[in-house]
Amino acid sequence: MISYQVNDQELSAVAFTAFAAKVWPGNYDVDKTQAALSKTLNITAYDGELLVGCLRILSDGCYFGTITELLVLPEYQKRGIGSELLQLAMGNTPTTLYFGAQPGVEAFYEKNGCQKGLQSYIIKKSR
Repeated sequence: MISYQVNDQELSAVAFTAFAAKVWPGNYDVDKTQAALSKTLNITAYDGELLVGCLRILSDGCYFGTITELLVLPEYQKRGIGSELLQLAMGNTPTTLYFGAQPGVEAFYEKNGCQKGLQSYIIKKSR
């Protein structure tokens, strides 16, 4: 049975980076990830002790919020976990949420009541 936690204060960078690498492969720095997790509202889904889904919200608490990512392990996708995380996000943020979507998943967001915006832009910072 999947359990959900809003504002998961126990979510560690080690657990999150191992989880995220299975969904969105990348070179995650544990220290930077811990700093990032401390600045976001983390809504998580667990199958027992296993982290299977996570949605993170970065917000000023008054006017603006953005979903930084919505990730679900591939073997747990198509089970309603992403939809539940999104519903919990909608119900637990005081602001309008803005976010981008990867190409091909627009239908998921639209079926969950999200409205498509006009455009998003990126300002890349060289590292």
